[in-house]
Amino acid sequence: MSVGWAQKVPALRRKTEFRLMMSGMALIINLASFRGCAAEPGIHRRRALLIWRRRRLWILGSPSAPRNEDAVSHPDHDRSTRPGKGAEVAFGAWLLVGIMTTASATEIPPAERRSGYDTMGAETQAMQRDDTTNPGMLWVQDGADLWEKVPSQAKLACAGCHGDATQAMRGVAARYPAFDERSGGPIDLETRINRCRTDNQSEAPYAQESRELLAVMAYVATQSRGLPITPVPDPRLGAARERGRALFTARMGQLGLTCAACHDDNHGHKLGAATIPQGHPNGYPLYRLEWQGLGSVQRRLRNCMTGMRAEPFAAGSSEALDLELYLMSRAAPLPIETPAVRP
Repeated sequence: MSVGWAQKVPALRRKTEFRLMMSGMALIINLASFRGCAAEPGIHRRRALLIWRRRRLWILGSPSAPRNEDAVSHPDHDRSTRPGKGAEVAFGAWLLVGIMTTASATEIPPAERRSGYDTMGAETQAMQRDDTTNPGMLWVQDGADLWEKVPSQAKLACAGCHGDATQAMRGVAARYPAFDERSGGPIDLETRINRCRTDNQSEAPYAQESRELLAVMAYVATQSRGLPITPVPDPRLGAARERGRALFTARMGQLGLTCAACHDDNHGHKLGAATIPQGHPNGYPLYRLEWQGLGSVQRRLRNCMTGMRAEPFAAGSSEALDLELYLMSRAAPLPIETPAVRP
């Protein structure tokens, strides 16, 4: 085998595995729907084939969503009660897991790393660029107010200790998570904010994903907008970063999928109608149109794990923090975009 061909084999293998994975996902739906549509007395077999084909194309990347003609023709038909469906779906899922057992992943080189901004439509990109239309700026403004707010007469506001955030906080978000002397491990920006509240202001910590916490996070991170992500080269973070890498490449959930299988090996491909991004956290906290609100990177991780049929990491858990640490290192040197906008 020539050297050139040997170098091409891993890439060809990953592309083949991805296509097989998509075919397996289509089969899960096809096995559960084709038999029932074809066997339904009111639907002609040719019509059932058309419905089956449309569903398959949708899963494999067709721009149009599947049409539920059989539901229109038979509004009272409940497919979930059809005998044999559970076994068919289980077989499809089993086949998909079998296909994925040989999947591999290669980390994206720094020069080839691209923000999720690059895969969005022009309208969503324009929404992010213009601060007057970016809905995330509402949280940033709330964060600016909280920065100046005095919690009590005996305590200082954030500005009382740190001063002007545009100067004091510039570059901070680009190097978090950082090493924490107290815990002996990594600490993320939201935990640092809450620790300042409890230690220096004698206030209760903000609730996870609360508007107040997201607002202060967004305000602090916005001061680093445009700066490249620059992970701190602290050897004490090495073990946590490697644990995060292991989580990123580990199989999870009932389908045995990995984060890397999508975001390292198959970014740019279609999953349904959506383009798979590289999965970089350089815009968090960000505004997702799907959420109709601002959210943290850990919220997005929990969403992904739910989609993989895996048990999501608890908010603020060591696993979530290790994974966030690795993702920020993996995203360097992309610029901070907070507050980014995503579909």
